[in-house]
Amino acid sequence: MLEKNYTSAVEKAEIDEGLRSYFISVYNHMAGGLVLTALAAWIVANTPLINLMFSAQGGMSILGWLFLLAPLIVVFAFGWVVARGTLAQVRGTFIVYSVLMGISLAPIFLVYTGASMARVFLITAGTFGGMSLYGYVTKRDLTSVGSFLKMGLWGIIIAMLVNLFLKSSALDFALSIVSVFVFVGLTAYDTQKIRQIYMSADSADAQGRKVVVGALELYLDFINLFMALLRLMGNRR
Repeated sequence: MLEKNYTSAVEKAEIDEGLRSYFISVYNHMAGGLVLTALAAWIVANTPLINLMFSAQGGMSILGWLFLLAPLIVVFAFGWVVARGTLAQVRGTFIVYSVLMGISLAPIFLVYTGASMARVFLITAGTFGGMSLYGYVTKRDLTSVGSFLKMGLWGIIIAMLVNLFLKSSALDFALSIVSVFVFVGLTAYDTQKIRQIYMSADSADAQGRKVVVGALELYLDFINLFMALLRLMGNRR
C-alpha cells in the first residue's frame, strides 16, 4: 500500500513538473509572438512603409487591405498546417502570423500616443495574467462559459463588419466594452483548455504542436483584449 502511494505521488510530481514546463513553453511562444508583432508594427509605423498602406485620398490602399486581411487568412490556414504540416512549419506559420498582425496594427501608432499605448499594454498584461492564473488553478469547469463567450465573439465579429459601413461611434464603444468582457473570460477558458489537453505521455512532436496552438490562442486573447482596452482608454493624437 505504501509503495503504491509512493508511486502515485512520484507520478503526480512528474506530471506537475511536466505541466509546468509545458505552460512555460506556451507562454514563451506567446511572448515571442507579441514581441514580433510589436516590432513589426513599430518598424512599419516609423518608416515610409506606412505610406503604402494608405491611398492618395487618405483611405486604405489595396495593399493596406491585403495586410489587414492577411492575418485572418493565415489564422484560418493554421489549422490545416497543424494537421498536415511539420512542427517546424507550425512554428513558422505562427511567426508569419505574428509579423503580419504587427503590420496590420501599424496604423495604431498614428492614432494613439505612445504613452497611452504603453499604459494600456501594462493594464492588459495585468488583466491577462490574473485571468490566465485563474484559469490555471480553478477547479470549476469553464466549458459552458467558454461556449457562451465564443457565441459572443461571433456576434462581435459580425457587428464589427456591419459597423465598417455604419461607422457608428456609439456601436464601436459598446463593442469595445463587450470585447473586454469576452476576451477576459476567454483568457481563463483557453488557459484551462490548454491545461486539460496536456498529456505527459505525448511525443515531442505532439507536445510541440499543442504548445504552439495554445500560444496562438492566448496570443489572440491578449491582442484582442489590448485593442479593446486601447479603444476605450487610449489617448488619441
